[in-house]
Amino acid sequence: RIEPTKMAGADVSNLLYQEQENIIVQRGELEEKLVTNTKQLEATVIKMRGTGKAGGFGKSSGGSRGKASSKAEGKAYAKVLKREGVLRIDNVLSPDTADAVREHLYKLRYQSEQEVKEGLMQPIQRFANVLLKQNRCDLTIPLGDELITKALEESLCKSPVGATISSVFGDGAILHEFSCLMSDPGSQRQVIHPDTPYVDGRGPALYTCFIALQDVTLNIGPTVWLPRTHNEESHKAFKDSAASEGGGDSPKDTLIKTKPAVLGTLNKGSCAVFDSRLLHCGSANRSEDVASRALFYFSFKNPEVGYPGNPASIRRELGDANVSLGSLVEDLESFGKGTGSPLIDRLGSRMR
Repeated sequence: RIEPTKMAGADVSNLLYQEQENIIVQRGELEEKLVTNTKQLEATVIKMRGTGKAGGFGKSSGGSRGKASSKAEGKAYAKVLKREGVLRIDNVLSPDTADAVREHLYKLRYQSEQEVKEGLMQPIQRFANVLLKQNRCDLTIPLGDELITKALEESLCKSPVGATISSVFGDGAILHEFSCLMSDPGSQRQVIHPDTPYVDGRGPALYTCFIALQDVTLNIGPTVWLPRTHNEESHKAFKDSAASEGGGDSPKDTLIKTKPAVLGTLNKGSCAVFDSRLLHCGSANRSEDVASRALFYFSFKNPEVGYPGNPASIRRELGDANVSLGSLVEDLESFGKGTGSPLIDRLGSRMR
């Protein structure tokens, strides 16, 4: 039984939260009108031995890639990523794997919601905090299921994603997030934001990889990125919301209005890799056919950075393990050869 004073306090908190969300929704609607110079985020094409390539699983860059070509490919993608702040790599997951992972994660979401509802788990043990959480959730994923291991193998070993991150951070990059963003019909457009701040004298803190588990069309809420805003100049303008003396746009609104934007209308299995300092937002899911959008994602942290500036969306047991990219890839390669994945098995046994 909840005491009246506690109930009143909870009611006030809920009202304040709702008021704050309403303000964010209104701001998101304004920013949607400001962002007019948009185009689709196209797959990055790099030249490898005279051949244009823009893919992962099932392409010429698949499991047969040698270590040398993989490293060179990662370096080429990393060059684009450093410049633009975001890039797209197609065919990171096979269609069958993407379908299976999507089904698995929606079942996990239902199970997690039931555990929270019955008081068996606290919400933070199953879901990370997310901006505008109505009809939207950030479901943290446990390791241990063979399907999830297969998805990681395809992403980090059979596509250029792992080599791209390694090219910037090295094999000591730390797994920082491991989760799935789900956006249901009715979810509102978020406000534009960076995931981590720009810090003078420090390079990128995180690289995040969003992998589409279905085709992401305009009506189900693609992510919006503003390329080349992962720098001091853009962050300085973004923080300045004061209107000009003549009543004109603030530096923040001018930045949003004038910077070209790209939309994450990704094909199933495609991946967008982005610098966590890049300005971006999730757009509204306005689908009329009850289509929920799921983005399977993970991020890796620069091993030279401590706290990057944003709480991690990851199961605590997994985050506390400080798993390096190199050790994870080694384990996934062993899994691919049929010789087991002892690291993942050990981590999976710790999951609650």
